[in-house]
Amino acid sequence: MPVRSRRSFNLLGAAAALALMAGPGAASAATPSNGWPRKPLRIVVGFPGGSTPDVTARLIAEPLARALGQPVIVENRVGAGGNIAAELVAHATDDHTISVMINGNMTIAKLLNSKLGYDPLTDLQPVALIGTAPLVLAVSSSVAGNTPKELLQAARASDDRWSYGTPGVGTVGHIGMELLNAQLKTRSVHVPYPGYPQVINAMIGGQLQWALLPPALAAQQVRAGKLKAIGVTSAGRSALVPELPSLAEAGVPGFELEIWNAVAAPAAMPKPIVARLSTLISEIVRTPEVRAKLFQQGWQVVGSSAEGLANRIKADTVLLGGVIRARGIRNE
Repeated sequence: MPVRSRRSFNLLGAAAALALMAGPGAASAATPSNGWPRKPLRIVVGFPGGSTPDVTARLIAEPLARALGQPVIVENRVGAGGNIAAELVAHATDDHTISVMINGNMTIAKLLNSKLGYDPLTDLQPVALIGTAPLVLAVSSSVAGNTPKELLQAARASDDRWSYGTPGVGTVGHIGMELLNAQLKTRSVHVPYPGYPQVINAMIGGQLQWALLPPALAAQQVRAGKLKAIGVTSAGRSALVPELPSLAEAGVPGFELEIWNAVAAPAAMPKPIVARLSTLISEIVRTPEVRAKLFQQGWQVVGSSAEGLANRIKADTVLLGGVIRARGIRNE
């Protein structure tokens, strides 16, 4: 057995003490996984700069770089509702590529388009659920009525004379409105737009009657009197827009739907690396500073484990996939 000097033992003891004092996050960050990371980590985002996935990726990049001891680079690969970036990540083999994605990229993408070059359920693996948010069911100010119940009465009486807008076919806003059409027995017509700003402008202008909108965008217009709100799609009221009732309070029981963003890795990435990233990212997003910034962006922080995200993916795939099949929604 080799003999170690007293100085060696002292150095080892000091390192161990520092790791314990720094807490579990710092200790795990200091522990190598077969020399990983050997180079900068890449976070691929399928949406442009300033989008919520892009902002989220940039919020976690710097603290993650400090924890890993390697640069973390955010790379935007825009197109196909985030699926171009998702396909790139799904097929990455360098063990240094991950992504911040939205619901659809990790759940229903293949159900909407059978020709897609990746299957989220087999080609990606969950890392961490970062944040969730309900949507707000909002209506144009031109619609008669002021209370949520009055607005719902107007919707039920509209038959096929109302139109709703979304940022595209197969988005959560689209599938959620089709679920509402089925539940309320309305027949409002889908009109896709390039993004939510265009949807909101069309609602303000009276070209659209209603839509499911992200809370931060909806609340701003409701408070300005340019739109009216029926309620949020979470089970209860949301801390993001506490002044708005839930849809259950408004008279639509049992309707729950959320948007979320999460970190995904290629299915081929080794499990120890994924576990390390899951721990670090979950710890980072739960820090007071990052949590507050994400809240300002319209997210309620979760910071779940890979297993927690996997459970969410399964539940959403069942819910949204059922609507896709029942309503014949395709994006090919």
